[in-house]
Amino acid sequence: MRACPGTLPDLRNDRVVPVPLDADRLRERGYNQAELIARPLAKHLNLEFGAYLLVRTKPRSSRPVLSRTERCTSVRGAYATRDGAAVDNLRILLVDDVLTIGATLDACSRAHKKASAAGVLALMVARVVARESGRNSGQVQYRQGRETESASKASLKW
Repeated sequence: MRACPGTLPDLRNDRVVPVPLDADRLRERGYNQAELIARPLAKHLNLEFGAYLLVRTKPRSSRPVLSRTERCTSVRGAYATRDGAAVDNLRILLVDDVLTIGATLDACSRAHKKASAAGVLALMVARVVARESGRNSGQVQYRQGRETESASKASLKW
């Protein structure tokens, strides 16, 4: 059946998958906050929890503050489906804690689609909202963790 314009897309999913942390970050933090959100969500939705499906293949940047372009580059190709994980034709509900610019979501979605997932729907608990820093500065700041990042207003496309 084809959806009519203006109707919601098919929101059914097969697996709930948290965005994975790299090993160093997981060791440092001691937990994956996306997994803490995704596990009870999967139980509530009566869906299989699929943390095993996605892995982070590249460590995060050692620099605490990155520009928008650097952030996109740093996560491009940083995620992959685990060897042997059957993702073919699955509808994935990808879960993360905070949406900053969407680069992580994009990289994880691409990894699932490359492995032949039928679709990826994302759920984020919070979203970073840009704010101007200083009077007429033309700079926008947003927080990630404890750091504050600045980027040219023109480079942000929200």
